[in-house]
Amino acid sequence: MAGFQQTQIIGNLTADVELKYISSGVACASFTVAVNKNWTDRTTNEKREKVTFFRVTAWRGLAETVNSYLHKGSQVFVTGEVEASAFAGQDGNPRASLELTAQNVTFLGSKGEGEQAAPHATEGEGMPF
Repeated sequence: MAGFQQTQIIGNLTADVELKYISSGVACASFTVAVNKNWTDRTTNEKREKVTFFRVTAWRGLAETVNSYLHKGSQVFVTGEVEASAFAGQDGNPRASLELTAQNVTFLGSKGEGEQAAPHATEGEGMPF
């Protein structure tokens, strides 16, 4: 039986997109999205926040599109497949990384000064391998 996985996140880029081309000439863009969750603690009435970081990879035309329109601070809605991996941090404590391969990226918020609007981008061909 075949399986299906899809993850959706809304957050902000923590840095500008990094675009490179692999040896076959296929575009690959990488960026990190911070997803903030805010709530008020019912016991202390204190405002709380938790941030989860996703490393996002986009391929081919989608990679070139996100590179053209996104920058640090841009708000995005990303849909794709997520993979978690565990590793030891510099302090020796266990850590985890969430890596999302983007299938769709929707640019949210208003466009900044000097930017062109590009509301939605889709990866139609998937990964190059």
